[in-house]
Amino acid sequence: MNPLHLTSLNHVSMVCRSLENSIDFYTNVLGFIPIRRPGSFNFNGAWLFNYGIGIHLLQLEESALDIPKKTTKINPKDNHISFQCESMWAVEKRLEEMGMEYIRQRVEEGGIFVDQLFFHDPDGFMIEICNCDNLPVVPLSGSETIRPCRRVGSLQKIQTQGLTSITSTQHEPNSPSVITTC
Repeated sequence: MNPLHLTSLNHVSMVCRSLENSIDFYTNVLGFIPIRRPGSFNFNGAWLFNYGIGIHLLQLEESALDIPKKTTKINPKDNHISFQCESMWAVEKRLEEMGMEYIRQRVEEGGIFVDQLFFHDPDGFMIEICNCDNLPVVPLSGSETIRPCRRVGSLQKIQTQGLTSITSTQHEPNSPSVITTC
């Protein structure tokens, strides 16, 4: 079901107190790359891109008081954005080298473990790094399992209205069908 015909998440916008500090964090800690931003905007900001998603940073106007105060407590149940990683060990080692405060959690579901690291950006927005693709994505209705692209062996390219999407369906005997989209 896709009533709005959505194709992907494009970007996340965040208001920041210091545009320079936020650019530094998202480029040097998370590996985003600054990209061109339309010149017609009449406010200060920056666009960054990597991992198939954009981060749009918006400089807080001096008169605005509506940005939440930076929190010092790391709370995994707070609003956050999450990034999949290749090596939790490497991420944790790098966070320690940078002197970043973080907390570690482990979630278990049916013998499958997901490791999570949580920390803040310069404005207190929560960031999660995880190996969440260990868990299959199982819709509450239906029997199909949805998996991220990197967990799929064979992929098929489908050309649709000038856009390329990648889908894969895997079937194993006596198991529910698995659909992967990216």
